[in-house]
Amino acid sequence: MTSIESDNGKEFVAGNDDWERHWQLFAESATLNPAQAMRHQLVLDLWGECAADTSSNFVDFGSGQGDFLEKFVRRYPNAKLLGLELSTRGVAISRKKVPSATFIVTDLFSPSREVNPYRGWAGGAVCSEVLEHVDDPTAFLRAASQYLSANAMILVTVPGGRMSAFDRHIGHRRHFTRESLREILVRGGYRVEKIYRAGFPFFNLYRLAVIARGDKLVGDAEARPHGVVGGLARITARFFGWLFKMNLRDSPFGWQIVAVAFTPQA
Repeated sequence: MTSIESDNGKEFVAGNDDWERHWQLFAESATLNPAQAMRHQLVLDLWGECAADTSSNFVDFGSGQGDFLEKFVRRYPNAKLLGLELSTRGVAISRKKVPSATFIVTDLFSPSREVNPYRGWAGGAVCSEVLEHVDDPTAFLRAASQYLSANAMILVTVPGGRMSAFDRHIGHRRHFTRESLREILVRGGYRVEKIYRAGFPFFNLYRLAVIARGDKLVGDAEARPHGVVGGLARITARFFGWLFKMNLRDSPFGWQIVAVAFTPQA
């Protein structure tokens, strides 16, 4: 475990960074999570609206179990896809979901030789719900930029708002504001086009419910046999998924922070 200073100056202990165990326990719940679906839809829409060429080579930094690239390839079937992920289990699941994509197990802070051919390769990228898990998000973004071409677009999502007990349990170091994400991106060498505060009002309501459940949610998640999601959880996910369709993409109050940024031009 890692001791981290939170945004309010109080120290807490970040949870387990065991990503093999994480995907063993939470793979199904992540796939069904309406918050993940909301984020993915935002990123897919923004890529279609902002990318100069939607068939560009595209990389997912922290591709997890492949849920995002599975959706991406359906919407943009001509793009060549790369997923870089720390977890062997996550990559194994991803390869089954998206056989047309390339998935590589690697740590961007200590990259494997297998990723060398992909330096400067991608014209587009996503980094979704990753930066809150790393001790130095600026250094992570600098490392990620090595795999992007000049003037490549990267879409970054991070959590805003208060942190829940479950967030700490799965290793969140911090949550972000529009301003703090902008600062990290600029320090990482990117040109920021736009930062949205998405999700108001129903994503905020969902997050408040997660926060209110506290350690009980952690216990419930850990108690599921083989990470299987129960019927009530599935119904709740579908209900919030329906509500999330009415969320605002941008407002002063949204707790889902989404950035559109670019690498420097050549």
